[in-house]
Amino acid sequence: MKLVITGGHHSSALPVIALIKKEHPDWELYWFGHRHSLKNDKNDSLEYREISSLNIPFFDLHTGKVYKVYNPFKVLKVFGGLIQAYNILRVIKPDLILSFGGYLAVPVVLSGNLLGIKSITHEQTLVAGYANKVIAKFAAKILLSWDSSKIYFPQNKVVVTGLPLRETIFNVKSNSFTADNALPYIFVMGGKSGSHLLNVVFKEALPELLKKYNVIHQCGDYSVYNDYEKLVKYYSGIKSSVSGKYFVQKFILENEIGEAYNKANIIVSRSGAHTIAEILALKKRALLIPIPWVSHNEQYINADYVKNLGLADILLEKDLDVENLINKIDLVLKKNDSQVSDLYGDLSREAAEKILNEIILAHKEKKA
Repeated sequence: MKLVITGGHHSSALPVIALIKKEHPDWELYWFGHRHSLKNDKNDSLEYREISSLNIPFFDLHTGKVYKVYNPFKVLKVFGGLIQAYNILRVIKPDLILSFGGYLAVPVVLSGNLLGIKSITHEQTLVAGYANKVIAKFAAKILLSWDSSKIYFPQNKVVVTGLPLRETIFNVKSNSFTADNALPYIFVMGGKSGSHLLNVVFKEALPELLKKYNVIHQCGDYSVYNDYEKLVKYYSGIKSSVSGKYFVQKFILENEIGEAYNKANIIVSRSGAHTIAEILALKKRALLIPIPWVSHNEQYINADYVKNLGLADILLEKDLDVENLINKIDLVLKKNDSQVSDLYGDLSREAAEKILNEIILAHKEKKA
């Protein structure tokens, strides 16, 4: 089978891809995504690095999003993305398109529909993204991570599969973040690709934080900001005057992510769907800083969900400064009222298999 995979959440796709490669090594996989995370960024995105490392052909799609404010230039970019996706799909001739939402997936699914190519899509959030609301009109099946998302989609199309999580978060396979002290660990990641704003505030907070914590920091690799180089230089200047150790990397890769999570006493991050799912699966305490401008305020909804289970507290971006950051971290670590069971970790491990079953079923129905 030829399968095109696309979407704004490549983390969801990775466990499914791993399962496909294991059980169906003869399938041909193709990826439509972004080679660069930001405009004018010269460095390859984590998405591009991880997908390319799996020897999957990567098509760098150039499109726009027009969900909030009408902008003629963005409309033209959407049409450009539609034409680009159409031309590539016409050459590949895939049997099926698997979408993981996000504005990148819209032109791929729409082009596929024009070419008679069946699509299924997966929704990661507790609500429903703008992109998947559009895609749902054309998709044969809508796969959901959470029961709460059912109300946003046609009931005859929905299947709750759960959110697939990478198996590597559950296993410690490295020894990269060992400190010669007994201080607790903070793992700050700002989402899978880092956050410039969090990088700036954490840099200012390091002298105080490193008096009582070790810090593991995934800062991203945006060439526009060069945060990694700035953080390394700053730490070298304060290293001799602090007790804690600071481990900063552009990305925490798959062979190290299990150790980072295992050592973390608290996680400081944005509150995307995958972040909260991993926090729930591992039952880790967290300080969540939602991105305020995402559609439907979904990051705040995600953060509030974890907060109500007793695992997290929320720090709004407008209140993010050094003093509030340190106070909130201290506060979260004093709490002891989690209501999370082991069930979510088990369900997340089954999600990739359920999605694969839906892919196979959709392909069989297409043939019939």
